[in-house]
Amino acid sequence: MKLLIVDDIETNRKLLRVTFQAEGHTTLEAADGFEALQILEREPVDAVLSDILMPRMDGYRLCHEIRSNKKLRDLPIVMYTSTYTSSADEKLCVSVGADGYLKKPAPFAVILAALEEAIAMPHAVPRPEAWHEVEVLKEYSDRLVGKLEHRNIALAEANDRLTILELAKNDFLRVISHELRTPLVGLFSVGDLILAEMPSTDANSSLRGIFRRSRQRLLSILEDALLLTEIDVDGPQFRCGPVALRAAVESAIEGASEFAASRQVKFRAPSADLGLVVADDALLARALRSLLETAVKFSSPHHAVDVAHEVAADRTTLIIDSRGSTIPSGAAAKFFDVFSIAEPLTPGGDLGLSAAVAYRILELFGASVTVANRNSSGIRLTISLKTAMARGDDPAMMQD
Repeated sequence: MKLLIVDDIETNRKLLRVTFQAEGHTTLEAADGFEALQILEREPVDAVLSDILMPRMDGYRLCHEIRSNKKLRDLPIVMYTSTYTSSADEKLCVSVGADGYLKKPAPFAVILAALEEAIAMPHAVPRPEAWHEVEVLKEYSDRLVGKLEHRNIALAEANDRLTILELAKNDFLRVISHELRTPLVGLFSVGDLILAEMPSTDANSSLRGIFRRSRQRLLSILEDALLLTEIDVDGPQFRCGPVALRAAVESAIEGASEFAASRQVKFRAPSADLGLVVADDALLARALRSLLETAVKFSSPHHAVDVAHEVAADRTTLIIDSRGSTIPSGAAAKFFDVFSIAEPLTPGGDLGLSAAVAYRILELFGASVTVANRNSSGIRLTISLKTAMARGDDPAMMQD
């Protein structure tokens, strides 16, 4: 299915995009009805999923305009709203030609079923008088103005609270990362001394391995948390330019090799020149290392993680394939979420912060990463980077 998502809230669009793409669907996005109509004039889609309350052109007017356009009038439309939830709102949706009506939040399965039903059924025909009845328009206008005012006040208050919480969170992460290092050095040193004095037995060797892995995981989480905070606070200040992709891949493989060896997994990467991409070399290597280690977590012992690449006119794509386990059903949509650290997504446990850190780093370069299960087994991570044509590229022009 090729779907146009229309919503003025970017977070809503992103959540729907990630969920639909994880299930194999293609999505386009618009921030309001006016932008949606521009997209529909040049891009054919199978259906439209639209919010109602939006600036410039709302969902009601978008639906009316689609039904009034000879080229677009048969397009399936499902309205999706958290603001207009009364029976009168639903009737108005139908009167202007909507094929379906959903209240937010709705499970993905319900949204998908509504869209499939809209595609399969004869499309709603708007009442001829729907946009000419003075009483209906007045009722709609009055309700819209009131709800807009209420929503703007609520959004302003929520934004103030979020700003305060965000600053507090960032300060906390910085302090906790710094303050934990000093006592941890003492704990690790004492632990090393105690383990060194213990007899060389199989049981003690196992304890040393547990201690070493736990230490590395704790330090890794601290480093990732601090980097996430720096990206949140100083993201616009990160500068990027042309970077040799092959060097970044080699650095990432070298950094991930010890972890891969501990799980009896190897890497296979292309030996050819991979060209230049827009990035920061150190941060790109960090992101690729995190994604390689993520692929290892889904790999079976004695298998290899393959790294391939494709080059288009303005994008370079890296493809990382693992062979082994797959992502549990329903977990793909939150794969790069910071909070997935608490959920057992892999056979060996949770993902940690690695996938979230890689995702945030790549966003700094105008790059992206997606994940999907492979047909047979394992996962595929697809990284799309901006191709850099020369080292004279202006870094200021690289930001989306």
